[in-house]
Amino acid sequence: MAEEPQRPKGRARYITPEGEQQLRQELRYLWKEKRPEVTQAVREAAAQGDRSENAEYIYGKKQLREIDRRIRFLTKRLEELTVVDRTPDDTSRVFFGAWVTVEDEMGDAHSYRLVGPDEFDLPQGLLSVDSPLARALLGKRCDDEAEVRTPEGSKTVVVTAIWYGSI
Repeated sequence: MAEEPQRPKGRARYITPEGEQQLRQELRYLWKEKRPEVTQAVREAAAQGDRSENAEYIYGKKQLREIDRRIRFLTKRLEELTVVDRTPDDTSRVFFGAWVTVEDEMGDAHSYRLVGPDEFDLPQGLLSVDSPLARALLGKRCDDEAEVRTPEGSKTVVVTAIWYGSI
């Protein structure tokens, strides 16, 4: 299981309805399906005798710790998230949840949806609102330029389209 990134305290955290649904589905799966399955496997391994040299028992206990850690994280995280389920009043500007098409200096166009840090997935076009590109795009309108600072240096992109809608 992946290590959860440390989150700064005191900042509002947003998530799309689709992202919240995915986190809730993961929590439900871990709690109702995966954990009981692993618990049963540990119970069966424990019945085999000497636990100190029982690889199935040791591995199962490790899996349970990882599952429990993830369940605690998801439960706490879902409590602190704010679901953004409405379109902003000004849909001509880039805000959380917007789909944005940008064109880079080479003329390549890319479309992204600005989502919460818990749901980003670049291959699907889901860009974390905390990323440098997303921060540079917030508040922009069509045909606005945004300067993005990257480890390779500054890059300029032009906003070519903005729309709101689900995945």
